[in-house]
Amino acid sequence: MQTHNKVRLAAWLGSALAALLTLGLTTAVASEKALTTSLAEQKASDQASAQSQKKIAQMADQTTELLGEYRLALQKLDRVKIYNNHLQTLVNDQENEKANIQRQLTDFQEVQTDIVPLMFDMIDSLDRFIAADLPFNLTERRDRVERLREMMDESEITISEKYRKIMEAYQIEVAFGRDMEAVVGDLPSGGETRKVEFLRIGRILLAYQTANKEETGFWNKNTGQWEPLPDEYRSAITDGLRIARKQSAPNLLKLPINGPEAAQ
Repeated sequence: MQTHNKVRLAAWLGSALAALLTLGLTTAVASEKALTTSLAEQKASDQASAQSQKKIAQMADQTTELLGEYRLALQKLDRVKIYNNHLQTLVNDQENEKANIQRQLTDFQEVQTDIVPLMFDMIDSLDRFIAADLPFNLTERRDRVERLREMMDESEITISEKYRKIMEAYQIEVAFGRDMEAVVGDLPSGGETRKVEFLRIGRILLAYQTANKEETGFWNKNTGQWEPLPDEYRSAITDGLRIARKQSAPNLLKLPINGPEAAQ
């Protein structure tokens, strides 16, 4: 009986020991699995952290780059604002200039209305003056007046240029009153013409002399005709011709000038 109990006790102890061994092995395996899982999770966490840090670093770089671009954009915007303000100033100045030009054009149209008739009157006055003046260089002077008349009908010539040419013609006529000249020309005589040498001294004298110096005469303003001069003026006219041709030095001349009473 005791032997049997011992056997049963030993069997039970063996079973208990086996159970303990099995439980220990199971616990060890479970602990190992838990450790492995924990390590794997830690590794995954570390990798995730590394990736996150890398992304953070990339985002920081991008943020720095964007911040630099933003600052550069602000600088460009400031320059654009300055440039736009400058352009606006130019536009305002151009608008003012445009308004000024428009006013000038309006004034010019009004001036044109007044100056064009004035220019026609100036040409007519010049023509009448030449007709009443001493009869010298008539072809040249009348042709000049005729060109002025034709010019007034030419649209491609500006008003200012037309006015300039008219004033130029007047200046030429004024200059005739301050110089002297000797020219060979045709003198009308009895329905015919003959070659003589004319002496003009300003507008106070227009005289002539034949080549052989046998005849000397002048244009009488009072009668409006060519008239012969006494022989006492022959040498004076000859000397005047030489002075006008710059063949002799200027000198006093005795000339047949109409007095103020006669001229009246």
